Amino acid sequence: MSGTAEGKLFATSDLHVGYSQNREIVERLVPESDDDWLIVAGDVGELAEQIEWALSLLSKRFSRVLWVPGNHELWTPSQDSVQLRGDARYRHLVELCRGLGVVTPEDPYPVWEGAGGPARVAPLFLLYDYSFLPPGTSNSTEALKKAYDTGVVCSDEFLLHPDPYPSRQDWCEARVTETEKRLEVLDDDIPLVLVNHYPLVRQPTDVLYYPVFAQWCGTERTADWHRRFRVSAVVYGHLHIPRRTRYDGVPFEEVSIGYPREWGKRGHPHGLMRQILPPLDPADRS
Repeated sequence: MSGTAEGKLFATSDLHVGYSQNREIVERLVPESDDDWLIVAGDVGELAEQIEWALSLLSKRFSRVLWVPGNHELWTPSQDSVQLRGDARYRHLVELCRGLGVVTPEDPYPVWEGAGGPARVAPLFLLYDYSFLPPGTSNSTEALKKAYDTGVVCSDEFLLHPDPYPSRQDWCEARVTETEKRLEVLDDDIPLVLVNHYPLVRQPTDVLYYPVFAQWCGTERTADWHRRFRVSAVVYGHLHIPRRTRYDGVPFEEVSIGYPREWGKRGHPHGLMRQILPPLDPADRS
């Protein structure tokens, strides 16, 4: 389960299996070897049964699957059989994953010891706090008003409940504080692969078609984590703009599949799964 020289560490996200076309994509995700790991960086689906179906299938195929929640998993749709909200819903999904043998942000960070390793793969759950302010705004109140005025409002405002926290900002603050402490006490020099549904830095949101949407895409509190900790790669999704960028020399991999209307036009330029380790670029070797 720690990976071998023959295995590879892959990543994907934003599977959105509520769409039949995307469900077919998940059915096509297969490892190259018995030792491959797969990171699933959130937004598997909206309903608990969709999430369970996809992660159950993938966990039977890959040597290890690691999952972080996206915003869609945290929604409480009226048609879902699981009507838990906020943190209670998240904890329910964690237990569902553990029953499938899937690693969650609440579990010890596993070490990849295969090709390109060793690397500690850290699934994170951090949320957002509206601090990625869109141009022309100076605070979150202005930013949210601009979103409503332009009609570009994330469905989280209606479906993602922060219970028992007073707000999504408070939930984000608690998650970031807890995760930061956990990363700070790692007592070895093994490089980190940080996995979060949202980008850890603001820059990837600069290419959004609707810049006002950036406020639902992360928190400024993680802006230095790729420099502060020994990070060899960052994996994220959410933006539905699959690409590879570098910040301060660290590769950031946006690994989303996205909606059929999106990939139907652009295809899958990086494949259905992105190889994270061993790195495809020799410059990324630690």
